[in-house]
Amino acid sequence: MKFVDEAAISVEAGKGGNGCLSFRREKYIPRGGPDGGDGGDGGSVILEADDAINTLIDYRYVRQYRAQSGEGGKGRNCTGGKGDDLVLRVPVGTSVFDVDTEEVLGDLTKIGQQLVVAQGGWHGLGNTRFKSSTNRAPRQITPGKPGEQRNIRLELKVLADVGLLGLPNAGKSTLIRSVSAAKPKVADYPFTTLVPNLGVVRVGAHRSFVMADIPGLIKGASDGAGLGIRFLKHLVRTRLLLHVVDMAPFDGKEPKEAVKEIVGELEGFSPTLASRERWLVLNKLDMVAEDERDQLCDELVKSLGWEGPVYKVSAIKSDGLEALCWDIMRWIEEKSEAEASDEELAQLEVGLKEAMQQEARQKLEEYKASRKSKRSNGEDDDDEFDDDDYDVEVEYAP
Repeated sequence: MKFVDEAAISVEAGKGGNGCLSFRREKYIPRGGPDGGDGGDGGSVILEADDAINTLIDYRYVRQYRAQSGEGGKGRNCTGGKGDDLVLRVPVGTSVFDVDTEEVLGDLTKIGQQLVVAQGGWHGLGNTRFKSSTNRAPRQITPGKPGEQRNIRLELKVLADVGLLGLPNAGKSTLIRSVSAAKPKVADYPFTTLVPNLGVVRVGAHRSFVMADIPGLIKGASDGAGLGIRFLKHLVRTRLLLHVVDMAPFDGKEPKEAVKEIVGELEGFSPTLASRERWLVLNKLDMVAEDERDQLCDELVKSLGWEGPVYKVSAIKSDGLEALCWDIMRWIEEKSEAEASDEELAQLEVGLKEAMQQEARQKLEEYKASRKSKRSNGEDDDDEFDDDDYDVEVEYAP
């Protein structure tokens, strides 16, 4: 399956049916009068969130969609049939934008949630509607109204409670494999992960959360280097960030510099995202001498001036992961309870998510404009991933 997280399509709602001009003409019934019925309403184009769909790939091949038009009215006061609505199913987590106005039409974040993106045309009126005491034989009708037409852009942002971020080969994929059923590719070279991977982490009966692993970031990711610009946007809907740090890097890079590099890219992409709750996960400690582990970790925390939670783990051996998962579950539950009991806090969370999405959209638009400018000036475009379409499998394992 190909992972496609963005697609542009055109939608057109159905036209309303015209009203009917008709008079009743039957034997032995003089002056039958008008009996033209109304037309039917045109069908609307509706998007519906479906958890059985993981990508927007279908909308890469079929780009124009049109709902059914309403039928015209008929004699004997018969109303025309309503046009059928066209329901387009999209993945949960899809944002919808009007291409021409850049208006945000809505976010489909719940299973079964629907959004009308093109309203069907209103029906026309038959001549029966115009009869009166002074107009016994009206010949007026109204035509059906045309349906709405829109060019829309669909953007998929994965829905997860927890997002993993870090440099390539920090052990993010190994971590998500260890705590869930997700099986992303793991290898000893950078950029093994090319698409977001989702896994459901179960910590007890009826207690679980969703974890997302995005491709590794490199310096300049917030400006388009590597795959970062395409996938940083998937973090804006997470509630907690786990910053995975490689404590035994094969290239000799200092962990302190690795942490600062990622923080810099977060701030460059979205300052609001950089201010989100973030925990340090010091990984690959199985590759550090046992008597040096605590000292190495303490020195890193002290040099960073870090005051948040810190976890010392070995993802490949599952050391320290159980405590991490339980603490995440408790934090999510406490935050959900607080938002449920405090409306002001819930509104603040909504505002933060909207701010992050706005900053992410702005950064992506700047990136696209930069690529377009390079091409128009005949400069080399160093982005080899041209259409956001990757021949790799999508993982969403329960």
